[in-house]
Amino acid sequence: MTSATPAPDPGLVPELLITDLDKSLDFWCRLCGFAVLYHRFHEGFAYLARGTVHIMLEQAGVGRNWITGPLEHPFGRGINFQISVPSIDPLVKALEAEGWPLFLAPETTWYRTGEHEAGVTQFLVADPDGYLLRFQQTLDRRPVPPGSA
Repeated sequence: MTSATPAPDPGLVPELLITDLDKSLDFWCRLCGFAVLYHRFHEGFAYLARGTVHIMLEQAGVGRNWITGPLEHPFGRGINFQISVPSIDPLVKALEAEGWPLFLAPETTWYRTGEHEAGVTQFLVADPDGYLLRFQQTLDRRPVPPGSA
């Protein structure tokens, strides 16, 4: 019998400073489908994954925090995390069922990627601390339409 080769560690795992670990875990896991790979609740820390997407959550004021300046809500201004999923529909339904507001309603758009365009259906939602998550499902690729700059 041969053993499976473990997946390599991700090259980048963001660690988000949050205000309430329980509230964040409910959002990230129950509503957005992430699983806790491990945690250190006494430090206000959890390591989450959904497929190949990994993220760490750390509660401010519990354990060791690296804070470079004053924290003001919403956190993470100027960044959104793109998360690829097979379908956005189950996520949108789960969030809507909870009355969780979407930052950007589902849309289909095409982005130029060199000589082609990549189609995605996507939406944005803010987590309890204001970090923006952009869930997207890949549609297809197509040639750039003639006359496009």
